[in-house]
Amino acid sequence: MDIRKQVDIYTEVGSWGDQGDGTYVNPVLNADYPDSDVEQVGDTYYMITSKQHMSPGMPILKSKDMVNWTHVGFGFNKLSWGEEYNWDRMNGYSFGTWAGDLAYNDGIWYIYQVDYKHGLMVTTADDIAGPWSEPKILLTADKVMDDPAVYWDHDNHKAYLIVNTGSLQKDASNPIEGNENRLYELSWDGLEVLDQGKVIHTGIGAEAAKIYRINGEWYIFISEWTLGDRSTPLGYINPKNDRKQIVLRSKESIAGPYEIRTVMQKGVNFGHRSASQGGLMQAPDSSWWYIHQLVQNDIDPFQGRVQCLEPVTWEDGWPIIGVDENNDGIGEPVKRYRKPINGYPIDAPKTDDDFSNAKLGHQWEWNHDPRDSHWEIVEDLNVLRLHASKILPNANNVGPTTNQWTNTEGDDSVFWRACNTISQRVMGNTAGLAETKINLRGMKPNQLGGFVRFGGVSHLIGIKVNQDGEKRLFFMDKLGNTTLGEVYNEDCIYFRTENFGTSSYFQYSRDGEIYQDFGPEFKLEFGNWTGDRLGFFTWNENQDDGYIDIEWFRYDYDGPKAVS
Repeated sequence: MDIRKQVDIYTEVGSWGDQGDGTYVNPVLNADYPDSDVEQVGDTYYMITSKQHMSPGMPILKSKDMVNWTHVGFGFNKLSWGEEYNWDRMNGYSFGTWAGDLAYNDGIWYIYQVDYKHGLMVTTADDIAGPWSEPKILLTADKVMDDPAVYWDHDNHKAYLIVNTGSLQKDASNPIEGNENRLYELSWDGLEVLDQGKVIHTGIGAEAAKIYRINGEWYIFISEWTLGDRSTPLGYINPKNDRKQIVLRSKESIAGPYEIRTVMQKGVNFGHRSASQGGLMQAPDSSWWYIHQLVQNDIDPFQGRVQCLEPVTWEDGWPIIGVDENNDGIGEPVKRYRKPINGYPIDAPKTDDDFSNAKLGHQWEWNHDPRDSHWEIVEDLNVLRLHASKILPNANNVGPTTNQWTNTEGDDSVFWRACNTISQRVMGNTAGLAETKINLRGMKPNQLGGFVRFGGVSHLIGIKVNQDGEKRLFFMDKLGNTTLGEVYNEDCIYFRTENFGTSSYFQYSRDGEIYQDFGPEFKLEFGNWTGDRLGFFTWNENQDDGYIDIEWFRYDYDGPKAVS
């Protein structure tokens, strides 16, 4: 394979994140953790990010220094509010959990989020690690579009919610083009909307609002789309999907009136990727920082939306996010910068797993809610066992709709209708090597099982058992076309996949030492709002029968690794 390289790029530090010398390189969290929001409690920063129909939903991470992030848990154990997220429907592709708001008030944790099909919901917990309550719908889907944020004003003992309502409540009294963002009053316990709301701002693609009160003044951070507005000359202009970060400031009231200013745009370091939508943080030395996503694009899209950390300076009461590269008063993202807080070790979200823990690790998520009767961690064997279910039918309201999750090509592949696919994110966009060992002794006739890479498209390698019980190696491409290989009579098989940029390939081995190529090189592709993922699958073409045992998974990549 000509994409292989002989140099060792899988170093302890890598090309992003904490560099071990008091500096960091953006992105600090170089994986598909989109739509972040951060809440600080004590000396710890907590972050939530969206992940659509993946289950559990709304990953939660934490950091002591804003640079090194590790897993905490999930805000939603199941996507319990919609039947389309069930394992027997798998029709919720691209929906589920979207951008949310993490908040803490009077000893209670809150997560607010909008499912476009179901409305604005909230879940609460006494502990950030859970358990979290069943979500409660506060506003129905006909009133809200996405991206809520809340604020508790302790001076006046009032609670507020701001949310993008799009054009759902818009009428002729508002001639301004774009999304309406409405401010509502909440009950103090955060569980009830008290009024009809007031439009605070309208703008093209205006969303992802966050409310702050700093030095007695009100600030609302909002992401907007430029859609052809050439106000970002430092970077590549994408007229269809270019974003900037704006701030509304009021000296009078949370209800306004507001002045508006652009405070961040894309610059020379990430000129082909828009930069916006995130959360404001403050370090112990009183310095301000902003963590935000880079939006996917057509140049290096396969990893999804990643998180960057920017210094924030203030001029005349206005924030400048990043560094002002061209002296126009607007910040642009930095590539390398000093860490906000020193003294903490390099760390990262966990990836490797030997399944010796009785609970599934937080790096793993299911494609839709799993069929819980058909997976288990077998503690005396230290394996993750996936039982095969019969493939779901290709019918209305089952599986993905074209351009809803997968790319147009391949949305009819049977893979998208196989329940209990489990996976985790790829890390970085330069290089990665993943390896696994799977025990095949439980496989039955008409069963398929193995290893998968999927994002906008899917590529699979595995074992297929025919109706007579014969096992053969197989590769399935993004269109669902299957290539059969040799008869395979061993009890275990090792799989390996490596990528350099968007180019990837599969290998297999009988002993974990000598690997052989199988299948062609293929391209990793971004789908509708998701990056590439590494995972495991199994299904049966005829009936619920058979299982595979995953003994371990190891993942090396160009970036910082988990401490343990």
